[in-house]
Amino acid sequence: MIDVYAWGTTNGLRATLAMAECGLPHKVFPVDLSRKANKSPEYLAINPTGQVPTIVDHDAPEGGRILAQSGAIVLHACRKAGRYIPADTTTYNAAMQWFMHAATDIGGASAGLQQVAVVAPEKVQSTIEIFEQRFIRYFSYVDQQLTDRDFIAGEFSFADIMLYPNYLLRKQLVERSGNFHHIKTWAERLERRPGVRAGMTLLKA
Repeated sequence: MIDVYAWGTTNGLRATLAMAECGLPHKVFPVDLSRKANKSPEYLAINPTGQVPTIVDHDAPEGGRILAQSGAIVLHACRKAGRYIPADTTTYNAAMQWFMHAATDIGGASAGLQQVAVVAPEKVQSTIEIFEQRFIRYFSYVDQQLTDRDFIAGEFSFADIMLYPNYLLRKQLVERSGNFHHIKTWAERLERRPGVRAGMTLLKA
């Protein structure tokens, strides 16, 4: 059994999506960020950084049961289940490249946009637009990649799990910013997967 401590953010949804898609027995414990539940003594005892998500894998060896960082959790789930890690080296390398694109480029742009558009006490439109344009540029690369394939690396992989929550929570921005036909088709394909539907409904921010 895996305990999943998360909230309905991009990172939190990556964790619940990975668990559901991989078919791993798990229980979700919502960590309400709006109430600063991530700063509670109980949660800090699990993850002293106060970041979400965090998992506790009760089947893992002692000393390796607690794992944080959404990307690490996605890879852990896929390895544990033996699913969605391409066996072919070329396909695996492509999946890893786009996994990192989601984690660093798209994830960083989305986090920056959240700070300037939501968290900052003073909203500067020109700054918001810079982060929006950066986010859209990074997603345009994904649209190009999907031109001739159903999934990011050709087959469904950990890269798709990592990327989809970024799209879901910024869907309106993506759709109003360009004619990303391939991304839209890819997202619709993922939304038909039972694991994706289950993973996306486990949490609400």
